[in-house]
Amino acid sequence: MGKYFSTLHILTLALLAQTPFVAHSQDSGKYPNKPITFIASSAPGGTTDFTARVLAQSLGTALGQTIVVENKAGASGAIAAAAVKKADPDGYTLLVQYSGYHVITPLVSKNPLPWELKDFQPVANVISAPQIVVVRADLPFKTMNDLIAYAKANPGKLNYASSGNGSLQHVTGAMLEQQAGIKMTHVPYKGTGPALADLLGGQVDLTFGTPPPFIPHIQTGKLRALATTGKKRLQSLPDVPTAAEAGLPKLDATSWFAVFAPINTPAPIVNQLTTEIAKVMATPAFKQKAIEMGAEATYMNPKQLDEFIKGENTRWTAVVKAAKIEAD
Repeated sequence: MGKYFSTLHILTLALLAQTPFVAHSQDSGKYPNKPITFIASSAPGGTTDFTARVLAQSLGTALGQTIVVENKAGASGAIAAAAVKKADPDGYTLLVQYSGYHVITPLVSKNPLPWELKDFQPVANVISAPQIVVVRADLPFKTMNDLIAYAKANPGKLNYASSGNGSLQHVTGAMLEQQAGIKMTHVPYKGTGPALADLLGGQVDLTFGTPPPFIPHIQTGKLRALATTGKKRLQSLPDVPTAAEAGLPKLDATSWFAVFAPINTPAPIVNQLTTEIAKVMATPAFKQKAIEMGAEATYMNPKQLDEFIKGENTRWTAVVKAAKIEAD
């Protein structure tokens, strides 16, 4: 019997070790008492997916429950947002959302979206990542001043790639034009990958975007980063000045990635989630993983995130209207 029990005990431990984000609550009356689902608004591999998966692992351990990441990419985040909007407001289905989808998409869409900002309860901001202004290395521009001087002398000659009409890259290009008093030609692509390919191939002159896909090409000398659009320099690109340092103090186009719950999710659940997320984000391991992605762990509680989104909405509305931008 003792030998049988030991064998059974070992097998049980082995099975538990294979369970992702381990452990289950023993009190069925407390939240959470079953697995939680993070619905990420992008395909695997991007910063939204990275945010969801890194957070799910540590937060799942803290809450004593499995957190499953489900990717629902497409329609500029509308598929994921609509799924979470329809979910029960019980804290078991949460949206991990990208700022370009959450703020820019509603401003540029020609047709009504299947969701609105009021459909979601902010839980916490998790990751912030500035965009970088990147040019081909064979161009003579060493600084933002070089680029702006050329663009002023040659209106419309410089062309910049984006991941599509109405994308954050497109709107960032429009913001740069407005603030620098220049005119460039916008070349939309169906995603960052094709835009990057044509930038490397010499078909376009520059682009904007979060650092991860560009850093390897900057390190090999194929691309040159002129500025970051955040408030401080990136640890992963310490020699690249901020836009403010380059003479454009209002060129702030930082992407952010946050967690939202369906509206009417009970306040105690939201408070529990945001408290545990803050603890996870404060760990050196989480901060380092963000830095490696060219980003930063930037926590905001529900109230702070709600106010921040209102400010973002006002700021980007002015840019979109001035540039008369509409999505396809």
